[in-house]
Amino acid sequence: MCLAGLLLGAMQARAAAPSPGYSSAGLYNLANSYARAGKPGMAVLNYERASLLAPNDPDIVSNLNQVRAAAHLPVDSPSGFERLARIAGPTLVFWIGVSGLAVLGAGLIAAQLSLHYRRLRLAAMLLGICMLALPICNAIALWPRLHEGVVIAAATPVRVSPVPMGESLFILPEGETVGIMAEHEGFTLIRTRAGRSGWVADANLAPILPRKKTG
Repeated sequence: MCLAGLLLGAMQARAAAPSPGYSSAGLYNLANSYARAGKPGMAVLNYERASLLAPNDPDIVSNLNQVRAAAHLPVDSPSGFERLARIAGPTLVFWIGVSGLAVLGAGLIAAQLSLHYRRLRLAAMLLGICMLALPICNAIALWPRLHEGVVIAAATPVRVSPVPMGESLFILPEGETVGIMAEHEGFTLIRTRAGRSGWVADANLAPILPRKKTG
């Protein structure tokens, strides 16, 4: 679990590094343009992507919530831990975890080599565990967002099967965020926050974490 948390922290820290054509500022400005154009789906998508790169940017969170409220979509209320992780930032969270792993390891090694300074060793191990807890909890909070998508088309039908003429179960509003469960030949199996599931055409849905282009 510790290694999984650090791995996800590394992924988020790497994503936070600026790259040509893909940055939090660029995505934020793009989202603002979509919001002004009355396209809540693309606005929410790009605000969400910008938030992954800059989770401690209050302007991104504020504008995202405004667009969701204007589109009559639920507004997220981050927990106290999520607010702390946003303040710290992904890179700092990752290095806190690495340092915690090193402190814990040093305490365990010292415990095997010497019987002296027992309280100091215990304090070092406790400090290491506490430092490791932050990236682990951050990874747990981040994992669902890496498997979410945003509806980018108005009145998107959710079908019972992954075929264009499949029976429609219900309709999703533009801008709603859903969980991505599976993919099959141009369709994505989604789950809403209310627990409803079905198939959506890929053209109507965009993953928050961009997929790598193949070929």
